[in-house]
Amino acid sequence: MGNLSWHSRRYHLFIIFKAFSIISVIPLIFYQGICPSFLEMADLVIGDRDDVLTSVSDTPPTHYMVRLQSFSLLTKNDIEKYCTSEFEAGGYRWKLIIYPDGNKTKNITDNISIYLMLAESSLLHPGLEVHAIFKLFLRDQNKDNYMTLEVGKGRRFHKMKQECGFGRFLALRTFNDPLNGYLVNDTCVFGAEVYVCKENNRGKGESLLMMKDAISHKHTWKIQALSTIKEDFQESLPFNAGDHKWKIRFYPRGKGSGTGNHISLYLALADPANLPNDCQIYADFTLRIIDQIHSKNYFGKANYWFSGSNPLCGWPRFISLGYFNLPSSGLLVKDSCSIEAEVTVHGLATSL
Repeated sequence: MGNLSWHSRRYHLFIIFKAFSIISVIPLIFYQGICPSFLEMADLVIGDRDDVLTSVSDTPPTHYMVRLQSFSLLTKNDIEKYCTSEFEAGGYRWKLIIYPDGNKTKNITDNISIYLMLAESSLLHPGLEVHAIFKLFLRDQNKDNYMTLEVGKGRRFHKMKQECGFGRFLALRTFNDPLNGYLVNDTCVFGAEVYVCKENNRGKGESLLMMKDAISHKHTWKIQALSTIKEDFQESLPFNAGDHKWKIRFYPRGKGSGTGNHISLYLALADPANLPNDCQIYADFTLRIIDQIHSKNYFGKANYWFSGSNPLCGWPRFISLGYFNLPSSGLLVKDSCSIEAEVTVHGLATSL
């Protein structure tokens, strides 16, 4: 440029300046073609993850769509989250969990939160771990296309972590603006695609939950016409204690080492066959035969891990038949007796 005149130099500088201006504008124009406004891209940031992909798709979701009408009424009626019906993808069943006003359990209040959840019915094995890549959709009803967020790496789903997704899927101010097309006439459409990429079986595992401030429950059972009982044992009606059903089992002529000379008395799970595999219930319990004359009850106290394979605990030699039949004992009056069970469930162990 040393041989150029001042006017020529100024003209070349002008051309160079214009060229850089045009180049700097191109990314902005392209960006605005994807998002409603340049600043709204900040609304789509998901923590610090760099493997979340945002895009616009003309193709509807392959696996599931849900249309929510009168969307604003969810919040007005204090419905914090909406769980969709189950859908199948990759050989497993899934649900979408939508928080219309943000997932408040994670202190999110200014965004739509949406998660993919592995349905309980798919967790056939305690140690099952499913890795899945998924894409969540929100329909732009003005342009008839879909804003999508996609995880670029497989996410792990298992019994202790059944859901994964986006706490800040989209800012509410962006979602609620009708010009953006996401909420039109108070109606919106979400969707999902799920691709299972890996399966693991972590083997067996166990979870123990101990109850804080466990509550005792009492149940009284009156047996009449005791001398006419022909069966080996009698059972009370089921009763509830610690979210489980129980029965009292009474052997009037004894059982095992108590046969023929003692009364045998047990606490039993009422429906052990329906208890989940590897589930154990830890309970303190007291069984009493009520003294109907002197109020000096005859009792035994124990604790035990009850399960489907061990549903019964008690005493084969609870009380001798000789003492039980004494009129002065007050335990058998007019051929009837009353038995009381007091049960406190302290812990629950389940498979992972």
